[in-house]
Amino acid sequence: MALRLVQVNFKARDDSALGRFWAEALGWGLSSEGPGVTNLEPEGVVWPDPAGFYIDFVIVPDPETVKYRVHLELATTSAAHHTQFVARLKELGATPADAGQGEVPWTALADPEGNVFRVLEPRETYRDTGPIAAVVVACADPRAMARFWDQALEWTLHEVTDDHAVMRSANGVGPYLEFRRASGGTTVWSHVHLDLLPYPFDGKEAEVARLRALGATDVDLGQGQVPWTVLADPEGNEFCVLGRADGA
Repeated sequence: MALRLVQVNFKARDDSALGRFWAEALGWGLSSEGPGVTNLEPEGVVWPDPAGFYIDFVIVPDPETVKYRVHLELATTSAAHHTQFVARLKELGATPADAGQGEVPWTALADPEGNVFRVLEPRETYRDTGPIAAVVVACADPRAMARFWDQALEWTLHEVTDDHAVMRSANGVGPYLEFRRASGGTTVWSHVHLDLLPYPFDGKEAEVARLRALGATDVDLGQGQVPWTVLADPEGNEFCVLGRADGA
């Protein structure tokens, strides 16, 4: 059996409007599996392609009460592309974000619902990731997070230091998953969390049991009877293990 990071999930006031912003920003396809849920996928990739990476937007009554330590970082290919991409994102509704970053080569923006993300300057590392360079989790101990997530996922651990840990799909495709020490306790808050998918799909219960043995804990969000399971990693970051061959 295997467990993969398959998508990020945004809690939203208006899933369709936020989905449209990100679809236009990334150039991805837009669909819906039902009322209150909007799904994004790269063109030419159909869920649940193991090599694919997706985004779900799910409406919640008050997303301001749902805050996570996960944000997206977007890739650019040149200085001119960076400038043009930032300008286009602002035209779509993004606004400048002050996360205490000071003078940096990348640009911090917030989407129309206030989720902070970064548009990176060109970096060779991200030349083949597609528009999403990395999914970043702010944390207190990157080494401890690397130990848990390296065992949790069928991904390759590329680098671990006291300040950051870097993982990527074993297939060498899609965005990186990065754990970064939060400088001075500062985190970039958002309404984004990770969704994991077991393969084969009927292996969910065994994977959930394995994650618990690794140190994950159960989380009750009042979700009731749902096909996915909500857990938290050793630093309390919530994530979902999906239980069927579609989005949560």
